[in-house]
Amino acid sequence: MLKRISFGDKVMLAVIYVLLGLLAFSALYPFWNAVAISFNVGVDTSKGGITFWPRQFTLENYQVILQDERLINGFMISIARTVVGTATSILMTAIVAYGMTRSYLYGRSFYMTFFIFTLYFSGGLIPTYLLIRSLGLMDTFLVFIIPSMVSVWNMIIFRTFFKGLPVGLEESAHIDGCSNWGTFFRIVLPLSGPVIATLALLTAVGHWNDWFLPSIYITNEDLLPIQTILRETLNANIKTAQSSAIDSSALALIESSKNTSSKSLTMAMMIVVTAPIILVYPFVQKYFVKGVLVGSLKE
Repeated sequence: MLKRISFGDKVMLAVIYVLLGLLAFSALYPFWNAVAISFNVGVDTSKGGITFWPRQFTLENYQVILQDERLINGFMISIARTVVGTATSILMTAIVAYGMTRSYLYGRSFYMTFFIFTLYFSGGLIPTYLLIRSLGLMDTFLVFIIPSMVSVWNMIIFRTFFKGLPVGLEESAHIDGCSNWGTFFRIVLPLSGPVIATLALLTAVGHWNDWFLPSIYITNEDLLPIQTILRETLNANIKTAQSSAIDSSALALIESSKNTSSKSLTMAMMIVVTAPIILVYPFVQKYFVKGVLVGSLKE
C-alpha cells in the first residue's frame, strides 16, 4: 500500500525541487552561455545580448583555434601531462599506501607523521622554486610529473581502502609463493578499481586544469599546456595599460580573423579545454561515489 503524502510534504517537496532547479540553472547557465557565444559570429558577439542561443551561427571560432599550431601543441602537452602524470601519481601513491599498511614496516609511525605534516605545512613558493631549479627540472616535461608523483591525501584514502581488504587474500597469495610485489600487482590493485577510478579522475582534473605551475617553471613555449595558453589569451582580452606585456602570439590569435572577436575565441577555447574532462567523467561516474566511500570507511 502506497503511503499517502500530506499537503505539507507536497509543498516542501515543491520548494526543494524549485531550489535545486535554481541551483542547477545557476551552475549550468554560465557554461551554456559560453557554448552559445563560441558558436556565434565574433563581430555580432561584440554587440552583446547572447544568452541561450547563437544569434549568428558560425564555426569560424573553432576553425581559428584548431588552425593555431601553438594551441594544438599546448593541447598535446596537456594530454601527455594528464595521462603520464595521473598514471605515475596513482601507481606511486598506491605503492606508498600499501607499504604503510604493513605492520612490520620499521618506523611506520614516523613516516606517517612525516607525511601528515606535509598536509599542513609546505616549503613555500620560493624554496620550492629553488629546489626545482637545483634538480634541473626547469623547462622540462618532468616538472609536471615528479613534484606531484605522490599525493598524501590520496595515499591516506588508498591506505584506508587497503586495510579494509580481507587479510586471507594476501595470506593465501603468500602461501602460494607470491612476493609482496606480486601480491600488490596481482591481488590488491585488481580489487581497488573503484578507488583507483575515483582518485585517477581527481588527479587527472588537477593536472588538466593546472596553469600556475607552468607559468612559474616553464619559459619554453613548446612546453606550455593549453591552460596556460588560455590564461594568456584571457589576459590579452583585457584592455589595460599593461597590454604591451601580453604575449604577442595571444594577440595574434585574436587578430587572426576579421569575423572573430577576443570574447568569442576565448569562449571557444574554454569549451575545447573543458570538453575532454566532461567526456571522460560519465565513464567513471559509477565508481566516483563508491570509490570515495570505500576509501574513507573501514568496517
